[in-house]
Amino acid sequence: MRRLSFSPQRALVAMLSLTVTALLLLATGCQTPPYDDPARAGPFFTPVNHAGDLSLPPAVRRVVLLPVYGGPLADGETAASLDTVFATELQRQNRFEVVVLDRAECRRRFGADEFSSSAALPRDFLPKLRREFAADAVLWVDLTAYRAYRPLALGVRAKLATLKETRLVWTFDTVFSSDDPAVANAARHHFMDQTHATVPADLTPAVLQSPTRFATYVAAATFATLPPVVPPAPTSPLKPR
Repeated sequence: MRRLSFSPQRALVAMLSLTVTALLLLATGCQTPPYDDPARAGPFFTPVNHAGDLSLPPAVRRVVLLPVYGGPLADGETAASLDTVFATELQRQNRFEVVVLDRAECRRRFGADEFSSSAALPRDFLPKLRREFAADAVLWVDLTAYRAYRPLALGVRAKLATLKETRLVWTFDTVFSSDDPAVANAARHHFMDQTHATVPADLTPAVLQSPTRFATYVAAATFATLPPVVPPAPTSPLKPR
């Protein structure tokens, strides 16, 4: 009978080959290739139900952001958790200075934690915001839909109004639902560059399971539709007489 032989060198090569293969599988997370991933290729959801000025009025330099109005859809704790999310994303737009009116301060000044953009406001509400915060405008964020379990859903109605003339500068009304493939793609795409910068595996599907992370995408997509800031036209140098 012929005896099989297996040299230690061949055993080492085989072991190294298996190790490299395992590391490659771990790094890719057994995901589909990037060119097949809809979070990279789309289609992506684009909100269209919004309207406003073509550019932000130059007089709007300081805006009071009211607490998120949860109403019957979200309790106070849930709505309060969204306050920080929407405030952070609004500040990232860098369109104006944001003054965040927190719930305790709102209750102390106006007698309630939150106010809807479609309900009656307290007497002297807008003039008081302008006077006490030296603000030029106010921004409401109302929840029109909220589902904290899969498929996640968040509806946002938002309004930006000037305080001096009480004129609407921008309005927004859209429901984001993760059971829409385009919304799911856009939500994952929003976090793709951040997550891939730190870990090799694709962790973006987690956005479709976390209400807070999904709300971060929704807030960013909402405020991206605000009127852009148009820089002032350059002045021509004075010509000598």
